[in-house]
This record gives sequence, structure tokens and C-alpha cells, in this order.
Amino acid sequence: QVQLVESGGGLVQAGGSLRLSCAASGRTLSSYAMNWFRQAPGKERELVASISWSGRSTYYADSVKGRFTISRDDAKNTVYLQMHSLKPDDTAVYYCNAERSTFRYWGQGTQVTVSS
Repeated sequence: QVQLVESGGGLVQAGGSLRLSCAASGRTLSSYAMNWFRQAPGKERELVASISWSGRSTYYADSVKGRFTISRDDAKNTVYLQMHSLKPDDTAVYYCNAERSTFRYWGQGTQVTVSS
């Protein structure tokens, strides 16, 4: 079992930056692909960014490409999402997800609010 706890969310003005963290306990994350999802009010949850278990491959949704960076520090059992040039459309609850084979674990989410 993997427990994930997100942090780093908050209120920021458009154009600002935030760094989200996802700290894991219970098991090491080194064999898990890690993902960041987000869900805005009235919308479906969407995949924002992914990083492979090795860290060699990353994926970004078109809406965040060039502005967000996903990274992992397996020594700290933590995954990060660095967000720059934030827009009001980035307002959502951001969730961390660990994935390996048929196993999926979710954090409780952290709220990001971007004011115009």
C-alpha cells in the first residue's frame, strides 16, 4: 500500500508560480510511474503530467506544455510539479497518482487557485 500526500497548493495571481509536492509513504516510489491529474469544478479529472518509473520519459497535456515540469526524487520518495505562468484556467484540485501494473494509488488532492 502506498500513501500519497500532496502539498504546495494555494492562491496565486495569474503569471505566478507554484511547486506541488507529492510525498509517499508505505512503499518506495522507484518502481511506479507517477502522474499529476487535476479536476476543476464541473469538469472531469484530466491528466496533466506523467513521469516514468525511471524518470527518462515525461508527458504533458498540451494545455500545460512549456509551463509545467514534472520531476521525481526517489531518494526523498517525492514527486514534484513545478508550475510557471499560471493561468486562471489552471484553477483546480491537483491529485498525485502512483501507477504500476494494476495498482493505482491516489492522494487527497491540493487546491490551486489562480486569480486574474
